[in-house]
Amino acid sequence: MSPKKRVAMHNHAAEASLFKRRALFTFCCVVIMLGILFGNLYHLQVTSHQDYQTRSNDNRIRVVPVAPSRGLIYDRHGQLLAENQPFYSIEMVPEKVKDIDQSLIELGTLIPISEEDIESLKRSLKYHRRFKPMTIKSRLTEDQVALFSVNQHKFPGFKVNAGLKRHYPYDGLMTHVLGYVGKINTKDRARLERNNLWQNYAATKDIGKQGVEKFYETLLHGKPGHLEEEVNNRGRTIRTLKVVQPEPGQDIHLTLDLKLQQKAVELLDGRRGSVVAIDPNDGGILAMVSSPSYDPNQFVHGISRKSYHQLLNDASRPLINRATQGQYAPASTVKPHLGLLALEEKVVSENTRIHDPGYWQIPGVERKYRDWRKWGHGWVNIHDSIVNSCDTYFYDSAYKLGIDKISSFMDPFGFGQNTGIDLYEESAGIMPSRDWKRMRYNQPWYIGDTISVGIGQGYWTTTPLQLANATAILANDGKRFTPHLLKSIEDKTARIETPLDEQAPIALKNPNNWEIINRSMRKTAEKSRFADATYTAAMKTGTAQIFSVAEDAKYDADSVDEFLRDNALIIAYAPFEKPQIVLAVVLENAGWGGVNAGPVARALLDEYMLRDQWSKK
Repeated sequence: MSPKKRVAMHNHAAEASLFKRRALFTFCCVVIMLGILFGNLYHLQVTSHQDYQTRSNDNRIRVVPVAPSRGLIYDRHGQLLAENQPFYSIEMVPEKVKDIDQSLIELGTLIPISEEDIESLKRSLKYHRRFKPMTIKSRLTEDQVALFSVNQHKFPGFKVNAGLKRHYPYDGLMTHVLGYVGKINTKDRARLERNNLWQNYAATKDIGKQGVEKFYETLLHGKPGHLEEEVNNRGRTIRTLKVVQPEPGQDIHLTLDLKLQQKAVELLDGRRGSVVAIDPNDGGILAMVSSPSYDPNQFVHGISRKSYHQLLNDASRPLINRATQGQYAPASTVKPHLGLLALEEKVVSENTRIHDPGYWQIPGVERKYRDWRKWGHGWVNIHDSIVNSCDTYFYDSAYKLGIDKISSFMDPFGFGQNTGIDLYEESAGIMPSRDWKRMRYNQPWYIGDTISVGIGQGYWTTTPLQLANATAILANDGKRFTPHLLKSIEDKTARIETPLDEQAPIALKNPNNWEIINRSMRKTAEKSRFADATYTAAMKTGTAQIFSVAEDAKYDADSVDEFLRDNALIIAYAPFEKPQIVLAVVLENAGWGGVNAGPVARALLDEYMLRDQWSKK
């Protein structure tokens, strides 16, 4: 008999409990997953709504920046000095051109396109998005634009693009003052990003590189506008949604006098040198010429490497602004300032006379410091010494004053420091002192150094701008203004005049000393080429040595290299009673100051002082 099978007994309570646990776990998982789902939906729809909406719009809406037009530059009388001219170029949209190679060949029959340019374009096409325009030829003439326009139907996918480019109508007349604009490079971009200004240049290709264009870049540039365009998923424009017009840059009016500037350039006639004219009543620059110059327009469109190296390697250094960066020994042009100090310190009085035998010696020393006139000037006082430019008188005064007093006194006249003019291109020159020589050469100061400084030679160097500014202070009896070029700012609503920057005046112990020195300069003019002028003028000439000759040797200009010959200088102002213009002229390697720089100063003062009389004739 087979054994009976055991029947399994089901525990319904245990099974029910297990089912409940599994159902609860499943329900909790579903709840948690739904919670995560709703949490993500809340995050997407509510918390990050603005962010994702912006991203969506960025894919749908493209913001295209629009460059502002650059502000114009005028002279003090409203004459246009820097303008914006139409600029034409031919652009091509590659995807709209069936045969690019053949189209370029046919285009070359209308407008010259070199094989080198064509090869460059073909290389660029490899990395260029085919639906975006690319420039084929820039700087088109109006005739070329007209010729292409007539034949444009033959060139589907090609079009003329117009824009504005900076143009300087007077070419090199004011290059060193106005400067120029050029393409933004990596250095410019880094500076703009550092100053949080790069966003303002998103649509701009040019920026001020030098001169006024660079100094007043923030005024001239303006504010960019933009277009909001709807685009498809491939980046093509569907329609324009919004246009925000750019704000043009502000126009600026300079203190420059165009006619005086033109006259100065004409008189220099390409010779190496500089002219600076200042209005002593406010410090405004009337003329600032550095010669030789160059055409700034070639930098606007991108100067070739060959042309730039020619300018860079030119022995005449046309790239340097001689008016603010050229450093010259002031020579006898600072004798009025030294004479003023001698009067102030009572080293001399108005009637003090010394005998000039043609040389001067340091007591107990055999070396003789020669006067420019070999036989001397005899007995001279302060007036005679300035009128006749007596070196011996100032050797003696410098010896008695000492370098400490000279250096300290010349400081408020602006020697040895930047004038503060609104240009970045400026040199401070050198006003030597004991500390300066110790720092520069690690040498002590010798009395012989002081004697050379006493006639504006030795270590003393100045820029023509500093010299003109110091002369203006002298003519103004100590009243001082910061030299400046900006006269006013103009936009579409108003014209704002630049406030005067008047500095603390120079106060003398004896104010009568101003009159003594200025009368000496007036006498100098009366005994020179200004004797027959119909206006009153004051002046002082100077002849600066480039290198020293032996004590008993004679200087012969014909026997030395041209670049080692003496510089010719002159300072002058008019009218004497109430000065309206102050001049400083420097001609490099020209020889005697009175003979060579004198005629330039006379012609410039005639131009300025007699302009109204000539216009009536």
